[in-house]
Amino acid sequence: MRRVRAAGQHTSCAAHLARSLPALLALALCAGCAPLLVGGAATTGAVVAGDPRTAGTLVEDQAIEMRAAAALRADQQLREQTHVSITSYNEVVLLTGQAPSRALRERAVALVREVDKVRHVFDEIAIGAPSALISRTNDGLVTTRVKTRLLTDAAINAQRIKVVTEANVVYLMGFVTPEQGALAADIASATPGVKRVVKLFEYPPGTAD
Repeated sequence: MRRVRAAGQHTSCAAHLARSLPALLALALCAGCAPLLVGGAATTGAVVAGDPRTAGTLVEDQAIEMRAAAALRADQQLREQTHVSITSYNEVVLLTGQAPSRALRERAVALVREVDKVRHVFDEIAIGAPSALISRTNDGLVTTRVKTRLLTDAAINAQRIKVVTEANVVYLMGFVTPEQGALAADIASATPGVKRVVKLFEYPPGTAD
């Protein structure tokens, strides 16, 4: 299991500051038709009161996604030949999607690593042609199923978990205890349509998965 150092984990009641950014982001990205997705492939995207990130970190995560998308969009080959989804949680970035060659995948990862405030990048970009619309729609349904199951399980604080689905593989991000992370992974694994679950959680200092 891969781990990164935790930062910015405390709850804030000012999360509404982040709500205006998605609209601005959509306007910023509407020029051109490059298949770059911000906020992850099939994520819920909602800011909720129970999110452990500070208001500043919530805003920074969306700003990171915007800057990363702009960096990839500025590269013509990446813009025209790849499908990359960008998800930032607590300044840790997950890249999912497809690139036709290893060289383009590595270029995308390198550009995102240079984005200001990014602490770590998880590279989950597959080598291959960009996925079809029907596949992305199915990923959205899988994300909804997983998130619903997490929300309805009393033993899970689903507000601390971000769900991203790409090609029926579910990625779980968030700041949880090892026990919560293991339970969330079990719930996701048992969800119809899920092929594999990848845990990318951050844990409190001194705990082990």
